[in-house]
Amino acid sequence: MMKKTAFAAISAVLLVACGERSQDLGASRKDAALYEGTGVAVFTAPGWKPGDKASWQSELRARAQYGQNDYNPSRSN
Repeated sequence: MMKKTAFAAISAVLLVACGERSQDLGASRKDAALYEGTGVAVFTAPGWKPGDKASWQSELRARAQYGQNDYNPSRSN
């Protein structure tokens, strides 16, 4: 009887340890327009003004023209 109880207790502990926690983001995220920026100066390209949609579009055009296009897959040789 004691072995069955110990086995049940150990099994329960192991099953709880293997459980997966919820990965929901919750309501803490605020969606904003992409051209609003992150608010962190380190991530701001020189010449780009956060909040200015025309400036954001011109920066995207310049990145695509100079080869920094995030939408093209990399080609492996």
